[in-house]
Amino acid sequence: MSNIVLASGNPGKIREIQAILQNDQILPQSQFKVIEPEETGTTFIENAIIKARNAARYCHMPAIADDSGLVVDALQGAPGVISARYAGKEASDQANIDKLLADMQNVDDSQRQARFICIMVYLRHYQDPTPLIAQGVWEGSILHHAIGNNGFGYDPIFWLDVQQCSSAQLAPELKNAISHRSQALRLLTEQITAMKIN
Repeated sequence: MSNIVLASGNPGKIREIQAILQNDQILPQSQFKVIEPEETGTTFIENAIIKARNAARYCHMPAIADDSGLVVDALQGAPGVISARYAGKEASDQANIDKLLADMQNVDDSQRQARFICIMVYLRHYQDPTPLIAQGVWEGSILHHAIGNNGFGYDPIFWLDVQQCSSAQLAPELKNAISHRSQALRLLTEQITAMKIN
């Protein structure tokens, strides 16, 4: 790969993506003092493209961006695209978790299905009309209280049936192998590789 800017200022996301790619040529946009754009899209795809286009424009190089969030069936898909600001614009992870648990306090265990969605986008340049797009989906359910200290965001309340633990109890290496972000990133890197071969 050539140098690619990663359109994120989220330290947790940067750590995860760099660990998955294991590629020193991925440069976080914070190195370039990029001003983050308003995420005005109504879908994960729209927001990912907004972020990638902004980073590519500022940094004059290809860009990868992701938009991801938690989708809860009992809340009609909320928090969705506003997952990071569910409890308010500058909300902490804990504030978002507290609001979600409060909103679900009367939801039965059998109705607490949820999934993490990640859309990953690659732009060759900021005017690229045909971005590469990949999607990862990680199924789980919402706990009644937080468990575990790893990860970030909603990880402590996201229960994984197969692993019989919360996402925040997973070792980082395992999370990076199975998460929605790793799924999307693997698919995206396959597309990038295929594009360069062709």
